[in-house]
Amino acid sequence: MSSLNAHRRARDLAELAEQGSVDVLVVGGGATGAGVALDAASRGLSVALAEKHDLAFGTSRWSSKLVHGGLRYLASGNVGIAYESAVERRILMERTAPHLVRALPQLVPLIPGVAAKQAALTGLGFLAGDLLRRGSGTSSATLPAPRRASGAEVRRMVPTVRPDRLRGGLLSWDGQLCDDARLVVGLARTAAAYGARVLTRCAAEQVTGDGAVLRDRRTGETTQLKARAVINAAGVWTGEVAPELRLRPSRGTHLVVPDSAFGGLDAGLTVPVPGTTNRFVFALPAGSGRVYVGLTDEEQNGPIPDVPSSSPHEVEFLLDTINSALARPIRETDVLGTYSGLRPLLDSGGEGESSDLSRDHAVLTGSNGTISVVGGKLTTYRKMAQDAVDAAQLPARPCRTRNLPLIGAATPAGLSRVDASPRLIARYGTEAPAVVAEAEGDARLLEPVDGLDVTPAELRYAVRHEGALDAADLLDRRTRIGLVEADRARAVPAAEEALAE
Repeated sequence: MSSLNAHRRARDLAELAEQGSVDVLVVGGGATGAGVALDAASRGLSVALAEKHDLAFGTSRWSSKLVHGGLRYLASGNVGIAYESAVERRILMERTAPHLVRALPQLVPLIPGVAAKQAALTGLGFLAGDLLRRGSGTSSATLPAPRRASGAEVRRMVPTVRPDRLRGGLLSWDGQLCDDARLVVGLARTAAAYGARVLTRCAAEQVTGDGAVLRDRRTGETTQLKARAVINAAGVWTGEVAPELRLRPSRGTHLVVPDSAFGGLDAGLTVPVPGTTNRFVFALPAGSGRVYVGLTDEEQNGPIPDVPSSSPHEVEFLLDTINSALARPIRETDVLGTYSGLRPLLDSGGEGESSDLSRDHAVLTGSNGTISVVGGKLTTYRKMAQDAVDAAQLPARPCRTRNLPLIGAATPAGLSRVDASPRLIARYGTEAPAVVAEAEGDARLLEPVDGLDVTPAELRYAVRHEGALDAADLLDRRTRIGLVEADRARAVPAAEEALAE
């Protein structure tokens, strides 16, 4: 059974208290932690996942929503990471989550600010990225080959692009998630279907390599749990579980902008950062009338906040860079909201910029036996999870996740036969009819909440099947209404009603 809810959570906690042990305890409920739980459970191991907040509470919900093929890493000479990213992108798009990841055209308009040499280097990079695509086994039906775009195509895809001396554009394709938090929920529910106990609002304390004390943050009750292996996947909070590890978090900030500011964006607008060869600012169509503009790479000093925030400098940098390609500039007053995430980068001891730190992941075993998985990217969560479970060296079946579809997964052909609205299918895949069923025949529950891009039926479904325990779970993670504060305030009554039911 894949459903997560308050009743199952209480039952799982009670059973763990009675049994007292599992094969694998996972600390952290982001993409990597949920991926570890799925990997281990699908190998036949007993698993408990402890997350002190909610699924996708940390970095996993603050991404660009891109499933990268590793082009940036190729540009910096790291072929290994680039190839790994391309392989994992194929697995996500063609097997694991084709219902959540789709091809996104990304356009570099050749405007006066993009010199001929820079355009040539970018074009070569796109061709190298296409070699990666082919080398990874990704079909052209999944991701087309890059090509030049005419001036007319550029103006159609980005209506507000600067028209003066426009030389056409460079067009490539990458993967885009409909919602990064939905991927995490899908991972957790699929793990639950294989028997994993997924426990949110449950802190792992006094963690060692053979167990921890689980504290139910709703009741304060504690459970001593033994484990044959403990895997620390706490992201930027990894050091709280394994103090000997030093992380150097880097902050990536995005702006939330109305799609109308771009005149209706039909591709990801990609603008080179002046003075660099492999850094870009993206404007990414996100649905629901929103565009995400990002991202930055800033050192995060001091204590790790639960919810990071942007700096005025980052907002200015993003607007200045993206506006260099637009005839009608986007002003700060146009920005609906911002969000920032922290990359859990391993501190290599160097003195360079955080943007120079490796994006590769590492699996490290601490002096007390705890296995920590750090670094990496959302795209490669599956490989990170596989490496972490392999490091535990427990007797189990081989890894299965390369060919294991998540809850709701189907190919485009399969999704075309699902009886539900295109919007619900894009978010829930084959589970969309189950969301409709939550309306129980009341058509009003399938109507938007106060004109927003969510329905009461979806909120009910999140409470009954996706583990949402409070309004913040519903509005900030199961849906992304909370990215715009004014929208969030309008949706709170509907969220509270779904929780009460």
